[in-house]
Amino acid sequence: MLVMDVMKSDGRVLSLQSHVVSGYVGNKSATFPLQVLGLEVDAINSVQFSNHTGYAHFKGQVMNAQELDELLEGLHLNGLSVGKYSHLLTGYIGSESFLKAVGKSVQVLKQDNPGMTYVCDPVMGDNGAMYVPAELLPIYRETIVPLADIITPNQYEAELLSEKKIETEADVAAVLDWFHDKGVKTVVLSSTDLGNAEQLIGIASTKEDEGSCTRLRIAMPRLPVNFTGTGDLFAALLLGWLFRSGHDLKMSVENTVATMQSILTATYAHAVATSSDAAGDKKLTPASLELRLVQSLDCIREPRVVIKATRI
Repeated sequence: MLVMDVMKSDGRVLSLQSHVVSGYVGNKSATFPLQVLGLEVDAINSVQFSNHTGYAHFKGQVMNAQELDELLEGLHLNGLSVGKYSHLLTGYIGSESFLKAVGKSVQVLKQDNPGMTYVCDPVMGDNGAMYVPAELLPIYRETIVPLADIITPNQYEAELLSEKKIETEADVAAVLDWFHDKGVKTVVLSSTDLGNAEQLIGIASTKEDEGSCTRLRIAMPRLPVNFTGTGDLFAALLLGWLFRSGHDLKMSVENTVATMQSILTATYAHAVATSSDAAGDKKLTPASLELRLVQSLDCIREPRVVIKATRI
């Protein structure tokens, strides 16, 4: 059993990322786990789509910077933001003007809430390809990263931001140092290719007040499919566990990975069991690979840690 108060409820997250009507990415992927872990969640949707963009079709709307300002002003005028948020979480943002507005909003919220923790998931791309405009990269690098307290890039995003290639663990150390030098306290690379065909490697680093760093390595089994919404889920779980554990990096990383592995394994097993074409052949689709979050309530609430993180 976990030796902490499951009903701890003095955390409140303002989560600013994408939303889909059907499926689990962005706020749909992050809100439920955060609530299960005992945090209140106020969600602002940077986009609202029918489904994620991996489907053959999607429809919806993209919020502009003015609309974001209006929502935040409404919260402010009613006293709903000043001193209220323990955390700000940002994910997918698709336009240059909107990302600049986010940067200004982070600064205002931090002025109003000096103790607020900003968790940035710099969603820009994966597997060597950007899926946001290239103009966002310098804004992330020069404006957003220095504001972040916790950041959760994948390997590709970390390489883009730091302008450093990751091929060895020494390269990882240089990238982590780059983020720390920018002012980020905790850096977690949600996945790297430093493992092998069977394993992905996650790396985490927290810079202590005296200047030293606690660094961890954790190996995660690969599954033979690509899921959507996993980065959003990872950032939310990490936020939740860092909050619940009093910023115990090892416990938080292990619990996050345990929950991720349970959800992805269950999702893949369900997809294989239920997906077939007219000929009876297995055919996995975007719909069949939607994360099974609600069905994974127990492993979100109380993960069973099998994979341990090791200090490096």
